[in-house]
Amino acid sequence: MSTGTKGSAAVTTDLLVGGMTCAACVGRVEKRLAKLGGVTATVNLATGNARVSHPADITPEVLVATVERAGYTAQLPSPPEPQDGSEQTEEPDSEEATEARGRLTLTALLSVPVLVLSMVPDLQFRNWQWLCFALAAPVVTWGSWPFHRRALSGVRHSAATMDTLVSLGVVASFAWSTYALFLGGAGDPGMRMPFTFLPSAGDGIPHIYLEAAVGVPLFVLTGRFLEARARRATGQAMRALAGLAVKDVTVRVDGEERRVPIEQLRVGQEFIVRPGERVATDGVVVSGSSALDLSLVTGESEPVEVAPGQAVVGAAVNAGGLLTVRATAVGTDTQLARITHLVTEAQAGKARAQRLADSVAGGFVPVVLTLAVTVLGFWLGAGADPQAAVTACVAILVVACPCALGLATPTALLAATGRGAQLGVLVSGPQALETLRHIDTVILDKTGTLTTGHMSVTDVTVVADGLGERTVLRLAGAVERGSEHPLGRALTSYAQRTWPDVPLPEVTEFAATAGTGVTGLVDGHRVEVCAPGDDMAESLTRALSDAEAAARTAVRVRVDGVDEALIALGDVLRPGSYRAVDRLKRLGVNPVLATGDREATAEAVAAELGITEVHARCTPEGKADLVRRLRDEDRRVAVIGDGVNDAAALAGADLGIAMGSGADVAIGAADVTLVRGDIDSVADAIGLARRTLGTIRANLIWAFGYNAVTVPLAAVGWLNPMVAAAAMSVSSLLVVGNSLRLRAWRPSRAPRSGARTKQGAQRR
Repeated sequence: MSTGTKGSAAVTTDLLVGGMTCAACVGRVEKRLAKLGGVTATVNLATGNARVSHPADITPEVLVATVERAGYTAQLPSPPEPQDGSEQTEEPDSEEATEARGRLTLTALLSVPVLVLSMVPDLQFRNWQWLCFALAAPVVTWGSWPFHRRALSGVRHSAATMDTLVSLGVVASFAWSTYALFLGGAGDPGMRMPFTFLPSAGDGIPHIYLEAAVGVPLFVLTGRFLEARARRATGQAMRALAGLAVKDVTVRVDGEERRVPIEQLRVGQEFIVRPGERVATDGVVVSGSSALDLSLVTGESEPVEVAPGQAVVGAAVNAGGLLTVRATAVGTDTQLARITHLVTEAQAGKARAQRLADSVAGGFVPVVLTLAVTVLGFWLGAGADPQAAVTACVAILVVACPCALGLATPTALLAATGRGAQLGVLVSGPQALETLRHIDTVILDKTGTLTTGHMSVTDVTVVADGLGERTVLRLAGAVERGSEHPLGRALTSYAQRTWPDVPLPEVTEFAATAGTGVTGLVDGHRVEVCAPGDDMAESLTRALSDAEAAARTAVRVRVDGVDEALIALGDVLRPGSYRAVDRLKRLGVNPVLATGDREATAEAVAAELGITEVHARCTPEGKADLVRRLRDEDRRVAVIGDGVNDAAALAGADLGIAMGSGADVAIGAADVTLVRGDIDSVADAIGLARRTLGTIRANLIWAFGYNAVTVPLAAVGWLNPMVAAAAMSVSSLLVVGNSLRLRAWRPSRAPRSGARTKQGAQRR
């Protein structure tokens, strides 16, 4: 199937490529696809996924045939199977995995006696070498057949891969041993052969290398089996996301409930979510209230309470009551689908260092083959013992490892993107990770990013010896219930939320005067909610000065012509904004506030958060100009925003970071999306990027360093072929194991004593 977008010139298609074992295979597939006109491909060794950009007139079937002609298998990916309930099930082993386990088991049973007898001279009985020969023969043929088959396929296609090296090493070891047994004197019934980890040829004792002939396939099969399990573990988070969708949904039609496939659900339909079930798709609660577990979708650990009128996210688990939900998005338009798509896109890319590694690996195997032949010829030409020459040649073949080069980046990306998704951070690809690591300036929008984006009561000041806060708020909330003004709705909502068990009284004789306020009769009292005046009580005047200093909007509450309270309202800071800004500073990132609000409001918010650089009254064009000016100062700039007005700045920055709760156009223009809409996730993203790039560098240093050290050791005859095989397998496992550590990465939280924790002046 084709995925991605169809533009004016190209279509993006994903293929699942089988049979790749090393970075040389990756380069071979990419080069073969690139020979088609207008085609570019990026192949991921860890996932087996090929992301192919091609002209629309080249069909996916042509791409599949091209990969198959290169000697590999290819198919179009099928969508993940959704889950029936809330529990994730273990994906069963494939037929290929079952066959690999069986081949490894039988190979081990046949190889262990050969290894023990070859390595422990005291156990060598009369004709022991012939028993080893009989046990080794099926290992060399059937047990090693996957290597031989792929090596022969490479020969037919004029290519050499890791399997070519393994196959040649096994065949050379077994062929020399066969010669030594039948023609070289090693077949003598009483022959004893010492074992050393460093070869000691030329001692007059005929050597056979049956331990290498069985040890090489045994260690490589074991290494690849464990590697496959580890690589599967790196993608566990991605599969968990892909499997969260449900198969069936209970819809309500003409008052009756009916179970239908999820594909039949349409926008606007109402569906039922029972306790323990997953929400079928994004929607709005129509009736019922409950707590939703969003941990697997957004990384939010605390359950979220929902009630009628509130939005819910598909795949969230209903932990409480019965809900009726109206669908607002289905299929690929849901938040879960967007998350899965972003993670998949991220895993398809390559870091710059990995592209260098792949280009090196493309010529790696031919160089190793040439070196092995050269070393063999040099040793023989120098008059060395033939078995010493064969030992060095075979050791070179089996110790060289391009696998680690190919796995260095993709396994780290798999683990990091999956971990990021669990934390609510979606990164578009390795380029975004590389940029995120070097960011030194972050431009923060105010409304909806640092603040909640809606008005709320922040402070209530009542006069002494008056009616009291509770009575005043109930009266003011009641009269404002008839108002459509945002301030009025915020005041009513605050009163209802503060005392939910006491309903607001009814209002009569309601009247609203534009620019002045509202009045009404409540419980026999004339209640006015209006603008402050010069005739207020002294305590209310002081409260008004505080509100203005904090850039809040204040309203006066009068009951029966007497001042009773001053209520301050404003767009309050998000919980965690203080700590988020503090953590950015600790990471060496300079926060810059850029907002369209007036100077007083911007300065007040910046002062509360400790931000020193403020730009107020910024238009969308002004934000984009600010980005350009900062970049001209050689600063690496990230922009965080959530609205349409932020899209231009997001696209023009070195890195765009969108709030997941924001507008689709902002998310589309961003490189990183914060699913939870939590500004504190920015520091998490930077920390994860730095750890991931550090892991990739460590992987590549190991991969290059391993080959740079072990190949020369093998060339001078200092490595036993069996030891070389074990080292080669361990090399790949170390790279994958190092990447797996990212699955357990946890963001370091700034100490609360170092960050301001006061949540504004809001009082409950």
